[in-house]
Amino acid sequence: MSTLGTLAVIFDLDGTLVDSEPNYYEASRQTLAEHGVPDFTWAEHESYVGISTRETVEIWRARYRLGAPVDELLAVTNRRYLELARTRTPAYPQMRKFVELLAADGVPLAVASGSSPEAIDAILAGTGLDALVRTAVSADEVAHGKPAPDVFLEAARRLGADPADCVVLEDAAPGAAAAHAAGMRCIAIPYVAAQADAPGFATAALLLRGGQAEFTAQSAYSWLMEGHRRGTRDG
Repeated sequence: MSTLGTLAVIFDLDGTLVDSEPNYYEASRQTLAEHGVPDFTWAEHESYVGISTRETVEIWRARYRLGAPVDELLAVTNRRYLELARTRTPAYPQMRKFVELLAADGVPLAVASGSSPEAIDAILAGTGLDALVRTAVSADEVAHGKPAPDVFLEAARRLGADPADCVVLEDAAPGAAAAHAAGMRCIAIPYVAAQADAPGFATAALLLRGGQAEFTAQSAYSWLMEGHRRGTRDG
């Protein structure tokens, strides 16, 4: 067993483990421009951080009165995103180190994401993280995306872990809310600094307001170790 006992760690993917939001923005911008929305901005894109691509497309369809079916818009956006994701999705260096620390310690690891299964697989393979994180759950595989807890609960089930033993890493408020709803502790690393006070982040066990710039593998690992020691003493 790991020195962290029965702990399991579940990572959100986009904006948490890897810096993929620029790729999602570009895929979204191209799709919307093709359907008569020529001026989609990065600031607008930020409002969709943390929700699934399908839900994003459903909102677009209503907001911009798009005629194309949701499935068509989703397929086009996913195809464009995958083309970008395969070649230019960097893992955050400190996150990669954190994964390596946890894997070396035998901690069960999973990814739980609003992206499609194809996108998750492409990114994990492209970054080499698939060698360390072998369990992945897409919101497409469960009934409801974040902020519902479904994707995290399914990840815990696949890992054979009790939700109470799981720690989630998240960059978006809907994901932090989903972790709380799943009965899991959350390390929150806001991708959009201005959203650090969003209600979803209020339940996080550890909130790093500075985002990725404030995150280090060693400090996160030490926080987990301290929590384990405290739990052992309290037990």
